[in-house]
Amino acid sequence: MCPECGQPIRFYDNVPILSYIRLKGRCRHCAARIALRYPLVELISGCFALCVVLRFGIGYEAFIYYFFIAALLVITFIDIDHQIIPDIITLPGIPVFFAVSFALPDAKWTDSVLGFLAGGGILFLTAWGYYLLTKKEGLGGGDIKLLAMIGVLLGWKGVAFTLFTGSIVGTACGLLVMVKHNRNLKLAIPFGPFLSIGAILYVFFGPYLIRWYFNFLK
Repeated sequence: MCPECGQPIRFYDNVPILSYIRLKGRCRHCAARIALRYPLVELISGCFALCVVLRFGIGYEAFIYYFFIAALLVITFIDIDHQIIPDIITLPGIPVFFAVSFALPDAKWTDSVLGFLAGGGILFLTAWGYYLLTKKEGLGGGDIKLLAMIGVLLGWKGVAFTLFTGSIVGTACGLLVMVKHNRNLKLAIPFGPFLSIGAILYVFFGPYLIRWYFNFLK
């Protein structure tokens, strides 16, 4: 529905990108401006659909990874706006992605279980340790459940890659934000988007980057 007038949006006014162009970025009923963010997210989602087909071909593997990336996109923008990661996505996502992981090539249930334990366990211990030291919450439960969801599909290697990459990107972005807004290290920045970035990078480039990294260290 329109966030301004509350009028339900008709299906033909909800076609990604095309409806926004046809309506000239305004609600049909009250003429309120529709945020440019809507077609941008739709465009990003469509680009990822194309990318998974180019990477994995047309088939169930591409569909699984696109569904996974779509969930991460929703989580990313909700976390940016509200600094929460909704359980309605991550909790059902854990058993769903665990089940579909068996359809992926070379998938092993042990990898999914270890990914779940590593994903949820590492962040849980990190959050618990931070709380013991500072008596304040550093990581939310949403981040823990998100990484557990990532782990059941990508395995423990995917969890390690996601944490490593997400931490680097998150630290860099956090420093830029603090410098720009002249804030201190206590500035709260959502971690979910950076975990999502790390997971998406692993889907497309993970094995190649891991091999490159270890070859570089030799």
